[in-house]
Amino acid sequence: MPLSGVRVLDLTRVLSGPFCTALLGDLGADVIKVEAPEGDSVRGQGAGRDGLSWYFAQFNRNKRSLRLDLRTPAGKAILARLIARSDVLVENFRPGVLARLGFDDDRLQALQPRLVTCAINGFGSTGPYRDRPAFDFIAQAISGFMSVNGGPDDPPLRSGLPIGDLVAGLYAALSITAAVLHARATGQGQRAEVSLTNGLVSLLAYIATNTFATGMTPPRSGNDHPIAAPYGLFPTRDGQIALAPADDAFFRRLADALGEPGLKTDPLYATQPARVANRARINAIVGGRLAGNTTAHWVETLNAAGVPCGPVNSVADVFTDPQIRAQQMVIDVDHPGYGMVRMLGFPIKLSETPCRVRRSAPRLGEHSDEVLAELDYSEAERAAWRRDGVI
Repeated sequence: MPLSGVRVLDLTRVLSGPFCTALLGDLGADVIKVEAPEGDSVRGQGAGRDGLSWYFAQFNRNKRSLRLDLRTPAGKAILARLIARSDVLVENFRPGVLARLGFDDDRLQALQPRLVTCAINGFGSTGPYRDRPAFDFIAQAISGFMSVNGGPDDPPLRSGLPIGDLVAGLYAALSITAAVLHARATGQGQRAEVSLTNGLVSLLAYIATNTFATGMTPPRSGNDHPIAAPYGLFPTRDGQIALAPADDAFFRRLADALGEPGLKTDPLYATQPARVANRARINAIVGGRLAGNTTAHWVETLNAAGVPCGPVNSVADVFTDPQIRAQQMVIDVDHPGYGMVRMLGFPIKLSETPCRVRRSAPRLGEHSDEVLAELDYSEAERAAWRRDGVI
């Protein structure tokens, strides 16, 4: 697999970090999840069965669990040996916490010069907000991301998904992969840093460029596109359809498919700026035509005409959709003692080295003995640490 032979030391919890390390595990890395004696709090969150959180199972597959008390000298000594034999360390503490545990950048490099360290935090390790607590919701608010969601007369609206956590996890996995390639080529490790807030700021896309160019803050536009029309959700005879003819060529296809060829040459609608200026009029014309037939009819008709569109699926609908199933975006994974657990599949499709689930999510401390034996600790040492609560 692409990351076979890469050992990742995972000191993260909750979501952004575990998502990052699950991606690395899906790609073949040996991920060792170091958990405090009480375990990752997500073990007790979300829906599940028979005491297993399926939320935890989703984001902690392809990992081994080492239960380790880092408040003890022995626990810190074990961590130091583990760092010396790892390629990557990922943490999502507040800035400075790892250093206070005795593992600042200088010590990490001394333990393993090729080590790639990735820190995931709320705001970054510099600047006036560095020490503030942060969660996804706060990052969505402070980044401007929340301000552009919702309708014109609605208050700012968060994403229904923890998008800040997830984007930070993606950027972290990307930065780690790049830094590992560099370390393999040069023997030199480095520190990578990703913050929830920076990740969301980076997604502002054309919202940011329009603000840079005009100095104006764009208003919330709901499902309408700020610089394209018609664009959004439209009612059909039995539901709604998502419609996205994003440029003039797509609009001309839409006009023909709706039986309204005159729209293509009407100066009110012939160009994108004209349609945006007359959004209410063009939306009414398109919506009136779409309301005359079913969602299924229009999805088939418009796609055949080359117009981007689709149904508005519920989450339950998604996992019965034939395209989603054909892409294996829902999979069943056997968890010993719990049976089959349904979870999301792999969005990365590699032809020669595909992602796969090699391990189900671990029980707390399930691999403590196995990992410590690999570090050359004796059975007697492990027994003593277990007795003392270190592991």
